[in-house]
Amino acid sequence: MVDIVDPSSRSRMMAGIKGRDTTPERTVRSHLHKAGLRFRLQAKGLPGRPDVVLPRWGVVIFVHGCFWHRHAACRKAATPASNKAFWQRKFADNVARDARNVAALRRLGWRVYVVWECGVTSRALDVLVRRIRK
Repeated sequence: MVDIVDPSSRSRMMAGIKGRDTTPERTVRSHLHKAGLRFRLQAKGLPGRPDVVLPRWGVVIFVHGCFWHRHAACRKAATPASNKAFWQRKFADNVARDARNVAALRRLGWRVYVVWECGVTSRALDVLVRRIRK
């Protein structure tokens, strides 16, 4: 499938994609706060700068976008048709970096949870809260 916008417009659109305080992140944080869980955001001293850190519980949470972090079997994880080699390399690097960060955090004793953009539902977040409190 051919891109429907010119390269400069596509570049401007991609540059506008936020990396933090996204809607899924804000939803997860709101749900955690309503459940009485207190947290820090984007801890600079931890591998991968997790989106949410709950020090009291020894838990870190990454809120991953399905497109950028390649959520398996998710329709939002489609690969762009143009410049496929670039995108495949970019996505592979993202997935490898995510795996390294999770492994490093687990070695440091953190419990790591990944919340996918498409899975941010009230029911899923209730399950996450129960898991955190265990």
